[in-house]
Amino acid sequence: MSMRKIKMSAEGLKDLEKQLEYLKNVRRAEVAQKLKEARSFGDLSENAEYDEAKNEQAILEAEIADVEMKISNAEVVSDEDLTTDEINIGSYVKLKDLEFDEILDIQIVGSTEADAENSKISEDSPIGIAAMKKRVGDILEVEAPMGIIKMEVLEISK
Repeated sequence: MSMRKIKMSAEGLKDLEKQLEYLKNVRRAEVAQKLKEARSFGDLSENAEYDEAKNEQAILEAEIADVEMKISNAEVVSDEDLTTDEINIGSYVKLKDLEFDEILDIQIVGSTEADAENSKISEDSPIGIAAMKKRVGDILEVEAPMGIIKMEVLEISK
């Protein structure tokens, strides 16, 4: 069974590679040190520190495996693939909320890169789904808990 490709920007892939390097080189050493210290406390059968360190090691290894899987299944969406004609992963978009007359500046990103605080909106989110393949002048209908939000695409850049 093959994994589906995970679309992301080159920047997103670099971030994952940095995260993997940190987990393997820094976090593994920290956890190994905790294990070593916990072992020095003696009897492992009743050693809470040892159990905690082993648990932390298992969680870390699962996280490393997850990041490695994301990297191996990454499909980088390059700037050359981006067009300012229609919205795609990597597009910077200026939207106008037609009800509240507010302007929203966002970037549509792959699901692994989503970061709402930095206006990086996942392609799988309600706004992302509504925005994909739309063009300047199009009206998005975003399904939100409070009902349909209508937004006009004002600008697409890369």
